[in-house]
Amino acid sequence: MEQADVVVENVVNTAQAVPQQGSVWGMIMFYLIIFGLLWFLMVRPNRKRMAEYQKMLDSLKVGNRVMATGIYGVIKKINEKTIEVEIAKGVVIEVNKNAVSSVE
Repeated sequence: MEQADVVVENVVNTAQAVPQQGSVWGMIMFYLIIFGLLWFLMVRPNRKRMAEYQKMLDSLKVGNRVMATGIYGVIKKINEKTIEVEIAKGVVIEVNKNAVSSVE
């Protein structure tokens, strides 16, 4: 009976043992890999898209046909933060430059 008690005690001690933790460096590498994946899958493409959009806004010229806030028109005047767009003969509206979504 004593041998059975020793076996049961060993099983109980093994079950209660705290699992060993991985190294701190392994955890740091894991977070660096996750950060790198997020950078290449989300942040980098968004920055590239925003740079292209800013380049489009910087290339606006009087006479360009643009779509701003869903309205097509021709640029008549460019200010620092806004543009004046003629949407019909004699009808000119002022819109924010950031409202321009495309240039034709």
